[in-house]
Amino acid sequence: LNDNPAHYKITLSGTVKSPKINFDPPFLMLMPVPLDVKTETAINIIPQDYLRQSRIQVELPELELEDGDRICPFSIQFPEGQDIVLSSDGTNMELNCCISFRSSRPVSSLGNIFFIDEEEN
Repeated sequence: LNDNPAHYKITLSGTVKSPKINFDPPFLMLMPVPLDVKTETAINIIPQDYLRQSRIQVELPELELEDGDRICPFSIQFPEGQDIVLSSDGTNMELNCCISFRSSRPVSSLGNIFFIDEEEN
């Protein structure tokens, strides 16, 4: 180099991709059912751009009834686990998720179920 850095210039460029998850279907509508009868549906969680394993956690909404009582009629199951795994070809494997609803009291709801990774995205 002979103390002459002008002859050796390195330029680096790149793109930062933030991990994200998509859902299939993107919206969920559960059918009305009689009291204390479970209704459920399956969705696919499609992780993208995760470079290492992460675990999905779920925040379920609590519903307030007319008399002020609060219930959580939703439940979530991950039949094949809730870890986001990087496959050998560099893509993330889809996760299957089963969402169910059961209430012994009359209720209807429009709200969000939050799926959060280990970095709170």
